[in-house]
Amino acid sequence: MRKYERKEQRSLILSEQTFPIIEQITAGMPGGFFIYHADEEERLIYANQALIQIYGCKSLEEFQEYTGYTFQGLLHPEDIEATQQSIKQQIFTHGSDLDHVEYRIVRKDGTVRWIEDFGHFVRTDLYGDVFYVFVEDATEKHFKAINDAQTVQLAQERLEALEALEHETTALKLVHEILSSGMWTMEFNRQGQMVRVFWSQDFRAMIGYKDEEDFPNVLSSWSDLLHPEDHDRVLREYYATIEDYTGRRLYNVEYRLLTKDRGYRWFQATGKLSRREDGTPITYVGMFVDITERKETDEKLQEQHKLLEEALVKAQRASQAKTMFLNNMSHDIRTPMNAIIGFTNLAATHLDNQELVRDYLSKITASSSHLLSLINDVLDMSRIESGRVVIDEAPCSLPQLLIDLQSILRADLDTKGLNFRMDGHALLHPYVICDQLRLNQVLLNILSNALKFTPAGGHISISAAERPGDAADSAVYEFCIQDTGIGMAPEFLEHIFEPFERERTSTVSGIQGTGLGMSITKNLVELMKGRITVESRQGQGSTFICTFPFRLSEAPDAQETLESPCPQQPAGWHILLAEDNELNREIAVTILEEAGCIMDVASDGAEAEEKVRNSLDAPYDLVLMDIQMPVMDGIEATKAIRAMADPRLARLPIVAMTANAFEEDRQRVLSAGMNGHLGKPIDVDKLFTTLQNILGSEQSG
Repeated sequence: MRKYERKEQRSLILSEQTFPIIEQITAGMPGGFFIYHADEEERLIYANQALIQIYGCKSLEEFQEYTGYTFQGLLHPEDIEATQQSIKQQIFTHGSDLDHVEYRIVRKDGTVRWIEDFGHFVRTDLYGDVFYVFVEDATEKHFKAINDAQTVQLAQERLEALEALEHETTALKLVHEILSSGMWTMEFNRQGQMVRVFWSQDFRAMIGYKDEEDFPNVLSSWSDLLHPEDHDRVLREYYATIEDYTGRRLYNVEYRLLTKDRGYRWFQATGKLSRREDGTPITYVGMFVDITERKETDEKLQEQHKLLEEALVKAQRASQAKTMFLNNMSHDIRTPMNAIIGFTNLAATHLDNQELVRDYLSKITASSSHLLSLINDVLDMSRIESGRVVIDEAPCSLPQLLIDLQSILRADLDTKGLNFRMDGHALLHPYVICDQLRLNQVLLNILSNALKFTPAGGHISISAAERPGDAADSAVYEFCIQDTGIGMAPEFLEHIFEPFERERTSTVSGIQGTGLGMSITKNLVELMKGRITVESRQGQGSTFICTFPFRLSEAPDAQETLESPCPQQPAGWHILLAEDNELNREIAVTILEEAGCIMDVASDGAEAEEKVRNSLDAPYDLVLMDIQMPVMDGIEATKAIRAMADPRLARLPIVAMTANAFEEDRQRVLSAGMNGHLGKPIDVDKLFTTLQNILGSEQSG
């Protein structure tokens, strides 16, 4: 039983569909060819037509009956032992060279012929040990001498033929796997006309069909399923291979085929023709392989490669832009710093000339404001890119916003001698719900650029118009800002909204900036669900159009529109300042003491908390609290004060006065229990207004 199982494992089963493939491969080779198992029985696996004819038989069946279809049945009885010895040696050495032996055979008609045998032993895990053998009638050669060179050449040809066979049939041991990929054959008559088409059942199954009735053995069954984009290309390649009478062209194409149950899938088809001596085709044999997964993987890799290339280009451009930005910033920051330091030194040396010192201080203030705007631009861009900017919507009067913009720009407009026009008459609904601060920032950024780049005597205008929105309670508002400035080149216009971009550096143009203003503007517009466009021509000015969808609002009550009273001077207020920076303490204390406040200071949060705890005999009216301090920061100090047992101390007004000046910082300090938030550098008017609002309400309460 064990012996039977071993033989079954080593048996190589070839279907009738396999034989045309092997016959085609060996058809052009001289002599006969057979394959047999290298075991005790030496059963033949395959014999080609040339071998059958060498033994004088007319059919495979006759040949099988005459020889017993074993290797020994092929040999002359007197040559069996010597031939078997050669075979054993080949198996023992398992050499890579050809096993060459000559022996006699007895044809069916009784004649004896000499055979020259070139065999190659192959050991396989799947099918056991097999021999591939080429034979040729060597009777004439045996009886007369053959030129040695011809012998060498003949052996080499046999070796090349064997190597070609091994390459073409890598594996007969994988024949079923190959066939399961799908096979097709086409036969031609002597006139080169196709007379038969065969599609393997495996191929039909691959594309969702069951049998020949479902998928007939005709060429159109396949060609009609080709993807329209691949159809002509595939058929051109198919027929070109048939019409290449040199026999050198191979059919090898990739295309999409419409399957019955899975849509279009990718296939690779390869094919080869056997030809007659005159070049006309005999048999066209090929394989189909489903390569859909490979193609999808390739496409993903190509897409990833494309994305990586695009990312690299963007990264390189960003790197170059940032390098230019740092160079520009180095110049632009040093310019106002030079003015601040220079005029400070000049003021110190002319203290006796008040008018001159006042002029120097005015220039120091202007340079400081410009330096602060540069820093704010960089920080704004950083916050936008990190997604920390939140749109805070509230009722807003658009006409008042336009008036405020004109007031902000009026001094600069007059200084440069520019004509300014504002038009908001087309607003049917002037009150809307929007982020007034951000809308003001957007329009002010564009107007400031127009002011910078418009020569004296030029014109700047801003107009607001309205059209119906998608809903009854909304409208679309369009702000158009035009100038007669220097304009922009088309090349720069394509990149105007990209970070760090400036058409010309401030060194060339004499106009300073970070190159972030327009990028910040575009990001803010998009955060408000708006859209910004620009048109410009060099020497003819620029036109910016910002469009926003805003919800409509009612007009505010008259009481709400009253102007806030001017802040009163905080005379007699007792204030504790918690600040770790000595210079900042000196500035704040001086400002407040000169306004009439009674000041006390703490250098960190812990000291501030202790002073508040011990202040019942001389209570504070308010604490100005820095946030970032050693020992205990301002947030923790505030929480400690709010947790005090005495309600008079726990309710003490606390206002943050910090360089952490963004909206999220304001929300953070208010959440910690503070009553207000002031940013640094100190805005004196805003400081007094905030104190008046808090302490005024405390006193009135």
